[in-house]
Amino acid sequence: MIPLEKPEQRFPTARQLWAAMDRHSLANGTTAWLLAVTGPFVVMLGVAVNGGMQPEDINSWVLGAYAFGGILSVILSLLYRMPMGMAWTIPGVILLGGALDHLPFQEAVGAFYVTAALMTVLGITGWVQWLVRHIPLGIVMAMVAGVFLPFVLKIVLAFADNWIVALTTVGVFVAVSFYKSVSRFVPPIVLAIVAGGIAAVMTGGLSFAEIPSLSVVSPVLYQPVFTWRATLELVIPLTITVVGIHNLQGFAICEANGYNPPRNTLTTVCGLGSIAYAMVGSVPTCVTGPSNGVLNTSGEKERRYAGGVVFGVLMILFGLFAPFTTALALALPASFIGMVGGLAMFEVLRSAFLNAFGGKLSIGALTTFVVTVADQPIANIGAPFWAIVFGLAVSYLFEKADL
Repeated sequence: MIPLEKPEQRFPTARQLWAAMDRHSLANGTTAWLLAVTGPFVVMLGVAVNGGMQPEDINSWVLGAYAFGGILSVILSLLYRMPMGMAWTIPGVILLGGALDHLPFQEAVGAFYVTAALMTVLGITGWVQWLVRHIPLGIVMAMVAGVFLPFVLKIVLAFADNWIVALTTVGVFVAVSFYKSVSRFVPPIVLAIVAGGIAAVMTGGLSFAEIPSLSVVSPVLYQPVFTWRATLELVIPLTITVVGIHNLQGFAICEANGYNPPRNTLTTVCGLGSIAYAMVGSVPTCVTGPSNGVLNTSGEKERRYAGGVVFGVLMILFGLFAPFTTALALALPASFIGMVGGLAMFEVLRSAFLNAFGGKLSIGALTTFVVTVADQPIANIGAPFWAIVFGLAVSYLFEKADL
C-alpha cells in the first residue's frame, strides 16, 4: 500500500478561503514572495549568465521555478489547510552552474528527470524516512558549504568593480538586519537591492537599451540526454539537498507551528513536480524553509493556509511575466548581481559551516569541503559527487564509530 497521507479536512470553499484571507495572510504571503523573488532569483540569474544561457532559456527556468512552484503551493496549501511554500532548490542551481562548465545542458536536464524519478520512488514507498535517518548531515552540509563559498566571495569581489554600489548595498543590508523592527516586516535583501539599484543608476552602472515589455513567457521544452556522468554528478547531490536539507527544514517549521506535514506525499509531489520543472529546464522543486517560516510568522493557525495561497498566486504571476522581470534584472551590473546573490546566501553558508563542523565527522566534513572547493572533475564527473564519496570514505577510516 502506498503510504501517502490523506488530508485531515475537506477542501475549503471559496467562502472559507475568503474568510481566512486576513491582513496576516496577505502580509505573510507577500513578504514570503518578496523573499523568494529577490535574493534567490539573483542567484539563479547569476548562474544562468555565467553558464552562457540566453534570455529565452532564463525565462523558461523562471517559468518552471516560480510559476510551477506557485501552482503546487496553492494546491497543497488548500488541500492540507496549512501554509505550504514550494519553490526550487538554490544549491541545485549552484550545482548546475558548476556542471555547465563541462556538461551540455541537455545532459543536466536528463539528470533532473532521473532525480525526479528517484524522489517519486522515495515518496510513494516511504523510503524517504529511512534515507533521512541515515544521511550524515555533516558530510552533506560540508558539500553545500563548498558549493556556496565561491558565490559568497563575490560580495568582496564586487568592491573592486564599483565600491560605491557595493558599499551602499552591503551597508543597507547590514543596517536593516541590525534593526529587527524593520527586518521583521521587510527582508533586508529587498531594501539592499533597492538601495544598490539606486546607487547603480546614479553612478551610471544601470541603463536600459529599451523598456522591457510586459509579455507572457514562451516556454522552451528541452530534449533530455541521459548519460552516466551527469547522473552520477548531479542526481545524488540534488536528491540529498531536496530530501535531506530543504524538505527537512520545511517539515521542521511546520511541526514547530503545530502542523503535521505529509512527508511522503510532499516528497512524492516534489518528484512528480520536478518532472514538469525539468521539461522547461528548471532544477527540482522542494519544500522551502525560509518562505514557510515567513508564512508562519503571525495570524491564527487555522487561517494561515490563505497566506500560502497568496504566496502561490504571486509566484505564478512572477513566473508568467518572466520576460519583463528577467530583462529588468539583466540590466543590472554582473558584479551587483553576484554580490546580492552572495548576501542572500550568507546566512545559509554560516548555517552550513555550523552543521558541517559543529559536531562529529569533522575530518570527513573537512575532506568533503576541500574536494568541493577544489572543483576538479574526475573521470568527467564533477566535484560535488566525489566530495561526498571521499568524505564518507575518510569518515569510515578515521571516524567509523561516529559514522
